[in-house]
Amino acid sequence: MTGSSAPQLGLTLLHALRDISSVETHLVVSQGARLSLKLEAGVDVSQVEELADRAYRPEDLAASISSGSFLTMGMVVMPCSMRTLGAIASGISSDLIARAADVTLKERRRLVLVPRETPLNLVHIRNMETVTLAGGVILPPMPAFYHRPKTIEDLLLQTVGKVLDQFEIEHALYRRWE
Repeated sequence: MTGSSAPQLGLTLLHALRDISSVETHLVVSQGARLSLKLEAGVDVSQVEELADRAYRPEDLAASISSGSFLTMGMVVMPCSMRTLGAIASGISSDLIARAADVTLKERRRLVLVPRETPLNLVHIRNMETVTLAGGVILPPMPAFYHRPKTIEDLLLQTVGKVLDQFEIEHALYRRWE
């Protein structure tokens, strides 16, 4: 989770993975995300870390997820700040999130970035293009309405469901188009 607005996206993903999947979760919460969690969700980072199997500090570049020899299904950055997107696009691994993303790309594993920024400028778009060309997936939280959402939670679950689809993790978080 990075410092962009909407930490509820990351929280919803962690809850979904805990409830519907046997996937082991490894969590890194950036300094900016710690602030967003407190300001926007009223949640302390320790409560979020309890939802994951393992939690790491962003400065811990020796963490297991910083090595390609540590096998993973891939990685999700949700929400993904434009700062983190830029670091990933440029290959600058100054923190564990960018390093783990770099490892995910070099090992040809699934990397899904959920940027939460609008409007986009050309730098943002080019960074998204660079990550996409490197094998990543850009999945903005753009709401769909065919499942007739009634609450904000319905919209969050639809985005999380789209993320889980990228990893072929079965779920029933929203009604699919029929």
